[in-house]
Amino acid sequence: MAFFSFFTKENKQTLDKGLEKTKESVFSKLSKAIIGKSKVDEEVLDKLEQILVESDVGVETTLKIIDRIEQRVAKDKYLGTSELNKILKQEIVELLQENQQEERESFAFPKSDIPYVIMVVGVNGVGKTTTIGKLAYQFKQSGKKVVLGAADTFRAAAVDQLTIWSERVGVDIVSQGMNADPASVAFDTLKSAIAKGADVVIIDTAGRLHNKIGLMNELSKIHNVMQKLIPNAPNEVLLVLDASTGQNAIEQAKQFTSATQVNALALTKLDGTAKGGVVIGISDQFKIPVRYIGLGEKMEDLQLFNRQAFVDSLFEEIK
Repeated sequence: MAFFSFFTKENKQTLDKGLEKTKESVFSKLSKAIIGKSKVDEEVLDKLEQILVESDVGVETTLKIIDRIEQRVAKDKYLGTSELNKILKQEIVELLQENQQEERESFAFPKSDIPYVIMVVGVNGVGKTTTIGKLAYQFKQSGKKVVLGAADTFRAAAVDQLTIWSERVGVDIVSQGMNADPASVAFDTLKSAIAKGADVVIIDTAGRLHNKIGLMNELSKIHNVMQKLIPNAPNEVLLVLDASTGQNAIEQAKQFTSATQVNALALTKLDGTAKGGVVIGISDQFKIPVRYIGLGEKMEDLQLFNRQAFVDSLFEEIK
């Protein structure tokens, strides 16, 4: 994995700063767990299990990680606590490797004759609209022509917010206002994007309708209408989750993965939480690649997820 080809010094600084709260929580607890211990024994593993669960890695994923480390201990006979950090990193990276598709190395993916279509889903309040704005910025910075579609017509604020982001970033938007048919907005957005020779289309959708059946039907309708213009659209069904909600984010993932064919995840607000371990748990439980992570307020603080860089930063000793 050639992550250094795109992972700059600035990216690393943003990642390190964004994961600060999680790192402080994990490291302080890990340090206490191994005080006076020279080797990884059952007591250390019990404490490690507790630390990972409290960091919102999740019980199921935590048990997998502990089992892997137990196998290493059994194989190596003696495993010093000084090596625990290194082994933790290795095992978590391998776990993420098993669950992730190939990672994208930059926002500047190859040019195509038809737009790359991203349909964004997620409940209200997770940072969905902000993520779309930051994505549009990153794609534009990479030389891509972007068109946004305001298909979350359930809330007037959603249309207004997306319009503000389109103006701020300097990209086109297709909007029909509140209560318009979302599928119609999506169709018009793709039609406009094709006519303008756009590279990327990002479609916002309602975070909540009156009931789950309504949401499922709405998302299916948008799917079907877009495929009349672009047969394989959308390329990405991107579920946006708020990392600071911890296990609640996992519950939201369950709801949306049952409602539509989610094939990419974005985890927001990592900079404001000590629950960054949820990234590991969600990736493991749902076998869906984490594509983007939000690490701050600035537009450039949305990064492409790189498992090695993430785990290195998470378990890097705080100076």
